[in-house]
Parts: sequence; structure tokens; C-alpha cells
Amino acid sequence: MKAIPCVNVHAIRTRQGGTEVFAFFVPGSRILEIAEIARIKQSTDSQIEGFQRPEIRAHVKAIAEYLAGGDVLFPNAVILAIAGAKFNQKRGTKNETVDGAGDAGVLSIPVRPGRKSAWIVDGQQRALALAESGGSNLPVPVIAFVSSDIAVHREQFILVNKARPLDKRLIDELLPTVGTVLPRDLSARRVPSILCAALADTPNSPFYQLVKRPSHSSPLAVVTDSTLTNLMRRSLQDPRGALAAHVDTDGTADTDAMYRLLVSFWSAVRDAFPGAWGLPPDRSRLMHAAGITAMGVLMDQIMTRYGNFGGDPSAVRSVLTRLAPYCRWTEGRWEALNRDWNDLQSTPKDQRLLSNYLIQLERDVSRASAA
Repeated sequence: MKAIPCVNVHAIRTRQGGTEVFAFFVPGSRILEIAEIARIKQSTDSQIEGFQRPEIRAHVKAIAEYLAGGDVLFPNAVILAIAGAKFNQKRGTKNETVDGAGDAGVLSIPVRPGRKSAWIVDGQQRALALAESGGSNLPVPVIAFVSSDIAVHREQFILVNKARPLDKRLIDELLPTVGTVLPRDLSARRVPSILCAALADTPNSPFYQLVKRPSHSSPLAVVTDSTLTNLMRRSLQDPRGALAAHVDTDGTADTDAMYRLLVSFWSAVRDAFPGAWGLPPDRSRLMHAAGITAMGVLMDQIMTRYGNFGGDPSAVRSVLTRLAPYCRWTEGRWEALNRDWNDLQSTPKDQRLLSNYLIQLERDVSRASAA
């Protein structure tokens, strides 16, 4: 049987949380030989694959130019998730004066055509630059943890990047696929991310195929995922919010009930404003961040006042239909606001202006109907 070629490196092995972790140096040209970049995308069955954002060519070029400058210092470590590697611990008596937190030895990483042994968790821009530059033989520090579980890779990717300028939309889309314990601030973001994914991918949802996400967007997509997750996060954080009503005192969230509420309300929005639903934001301010945000505020008022309507959108629709004659989503002028329909922007000021108007309008119309 033909032996599988390997990259052999001197390494230090330790353990963290029951997981083997290795530290070693490898020529920069060999990182992409053993590790792949798992780009985030959607599979044919709408499952999320990978986790890495697209490369930033300007960043890669800048690093490559620096590396090509000659004898350079480049101590920035690349973080890998690795599987199938073999570690041969160095034999002999240990030096008692040395901290025993790690074991020295040789790590053998298989090099397989078409199936790599590692995934880049952090440092894809550096790895690409090293492969492209004249300094590709520069020994680069690597920290590698043993795992073939994509959920663990995503978790570490989020934790490494959450304090850096990583696209929050990318983090939000990845959060539902991570099953391990996360810091409190990320855990709080997980529920809106789960709900957004369900609204985007479930055929009975009014937002089915209408949500723009980093991994995938259908040709019909017109609403940015961050607009939806932001309105849901606000509804959860406000004790009077419609979604907050489905969070127990111990913090447990009933996401099924939340999903039914969202489908009930936004299905009614779609039916009450059929001519404005599903259009690009430049043709419909209902699908614009200003309109979605304002309607999300109205959702909290309507759904909490009437006890969620038992999940029946027809009751919500009757309320929203009474507002329709006063709304100017696709043409005309909002007389009470003294603004043209397409003059409303996704600024906090305009979102607050439209939200306050819709809240007051709904109250006035409801009182008039009850009189």
C-alpha cells in the first residue's frame, strides 16, 4: 500500500478542554497545501456550508507586498482545525526545570490530493498572501486544534473574530449552526439568528426567499438579514416586546411560539399591502430598512395588545387593512410626515419618525373603529 505523503514538523502538544492543541512552525507555502478555506455558502438543500467570508484582495495584496520585501518579521499565527494527523512524542527523560504544560514531538500532517487535513479558522488572508508572495518559505507560526466537527470550527471562528471588524451579518448567520456554549453576548444574538434563518428558508414564511444573507441570496431577495435580526433583538430586549413575552424568567426562549408570531404578523403585512410586498427597497419603502423597522415596532404594539391573535393572521390583517389608506409605500406623499414616499431613509431619525407615526395612526384608527 502506497504511503500517504506528509508534512512533518516539530511541535509542542498540550490539551485544552479535552482537545489536543499543537504549536509549530511550517513554511508559508505549505499552509494551503495541508489546509483549505471553507467559504460560507448554501448547499442545494439550503444548509449552510463553511464559515469563511470572501477574501479581501486589497488586504491579501498588501500582506504579499510586505512579505516580498525581503527578510521580514511575521510572527502572526495561523489557527487551524486539523484531523488525521499523527503525533510522535519525543522519547527521553523530561527536564524537571521546564514547565510540563506541553509535550515535544513530531507532528505528521497527511497531504492528500483533493482532501485536505486541515481547515483555516483564522488567517485566511495571511495564508493566501504567503502562497502568492516571494516569501512563501518563511516559517510561519501555527496553532492547530484537533477537530473534524464543522460546528466547532465555526464556534472558534466566531470567538476569534468577534472583537475584530468581522461582518456581524456573517456571525449572525453562523450562530444557529453552533451548538456549543458561547459567551453571553453571542448567546443573546442566537435567537434572532435562528428565527431569521427559519423565516428565510421555510416555505410557509412570508419572507421565504426574500432575505439577503452572506452565504446565499435568491434572485427574489430584497430584505437584508440584519434588518430582521435587529428588529427581533429589539423586541426581545424590550420587556413589552412581542417576542419578549415568549422568554421565561430563566432565560429559556420558546422559538416555536416566536416563529408563529412572526409569521402571523408579517403574513398579515404582506396581505394588507400586496402591491408593496416583495419589491426592491428602491421601489417599496415597506421592504426598505425604514419600513421593516417601523413595522417591527408596530408589531410589538399590535401583537401584545391583542394577545397574539392565537396565531391567526386574519385578525392582524383587519387592523393593518385599516391603516393601508394612510400609507405611502410605493408612491405619493406621507402627508402627516410631509415627506415623499421614497424620501424616507434607513437613518435612526427617519425610522423613529415613521415608527411613531404608525403607532399613533394605529391607535387613532382602532379608537375610531371601536367608537
